[in-house]
Amino acid sequence: MRLRIDLAYDGTDFHGWASQPGLRTVQETLEESLRVVLRLTQVPQVTVAGRTDAGVHARGQVAHVDLDPLGAAAMQRLPRQLNGVLPDDVRILRMDVAPEGFDARFSATARRYSYRLVDGPAVDPLDRHAVVRHPRSLDVERMQQASRPLLGLHDFSAFCKRSDTGTAIRALQEFSWHRDEYDVVVARVKADAFCHSMVRSLVGALVFVGDGRRPTDWPRRLLDGRVRGSLVAPARGLVLEEVCYPDAEQLLARQERTRQMRAHSELE
Repeated sequence: MRLRIDLAYDGTDFHGWASQPGLRTVQETLEESLRVVLRLTQVPQVTVAGRTDAGVHARGQVAHVDLDPLGAAAMQRLPRQLNGVLPDDVRILRMDVAPEGFDARFSATARRYSYRLVDGPAVDPLDRHAVVRHPRSLDVERMQQASRPLLGLHDFSAFCKRSDTGTAIRALQEFSWHRDEYDVVVARVKADAFCHSMVRSLVGALVFVGDGRRPTDWPRRLLDGRVRGSLVAPARGLVLEEVCYPDAEQLLARQERTRQMRAHSELE
């Protein structure tokens, strides 16, 4: 049976999602907890919607794991049991039997992130792990203006860490800025998928516009030039807020389409 796992975590003390020898990661922590609770002889492999970097947080991460069938009572107990074993910086929000065709990674249609900055004198101590202080005043209207030309389907090579495989072509569906009720500058960034460091690189470029060091057309010129030259914003301000999926009857078709697109792009 395939289980869908909705989870949240504070990434401060993790070396990212993906397992790495000798390092504390979210994947290793979750898989080992599953092994302990279910008394498995082998560690189960968990597949995630989006691998987060060291220090990045998640409120709406989604993963799946394939296990031998569990009864209804065992399924009902499992989230509570896992939260009893997991450390406090990881929480299971929900676990359900996944519908046919569900794949946490390949069935996803979009991922949405937020990024939080403070341009005042200090960060609230309670937010110190999830908000970044910027030493210059930020003009949110300029940032909003500079973000609009980046929307749509583009090659985001200028905002992605170089990779020998795959493609940097992504559909950026939302990139907006506002100040919340606590005067925190918040970015909302949504795309069909993100390449490595893309969100933090986009934020880093827009910060240069917001504090007046670059003109509003600079991020678009970076995009068109496909030359990586933006500052990568610190990890701790970034939160994976949501992973979007189609209706159940479209899950398999979406999975197959995503796999075909990625395989085709790697040949180009």
